[in-house]
Amino acid sequence: MKVVLTSSGESLDSPLDPRFGRAQKFILFDTDNNEHQVVDNSQNLNAAQGAGIQAAQNVSRLNAEYVITGHCGPKAFRTLQAAGIKVIVGVEGTVAEVIEKFKAGKLTPTEASDVEGHWI
Repeated sequence: MKVVLTSSGESLDSPLDPRFGRAQKFILFDTDNNEHQVVDNSQNLNAAQGAGIQAAQNVSRLNAEYVITGHCGPKAFRTLQAAGIKVIVGVEGTVAEVIEKFKAGKLTPTEASDVEGHWI
């Protein structure tokens, strides 16, 4: 299963980025083979608007089944939901710690965004 995690850096030891649309990086993690790939999100980091929607569209192209992040706004959430991607919010720690929590079944998808639009 492919999972996208927002990250403040390029390694699994990096802290989870609390923002979805303006995350520095995305880490695409495959739970079947424990391999990961770093995906740059710099085009959305400083976007005037539409960062969440654009980031959600980019994530959907990665064929991820889940997104794990600190917070996700309403437009990004709806875009991810429309692509069939489950969203888990309210998560903290390093990317590696979060992956372990996910694999252990300790994280639950949310039914709605947890911040208002244009949250930075």
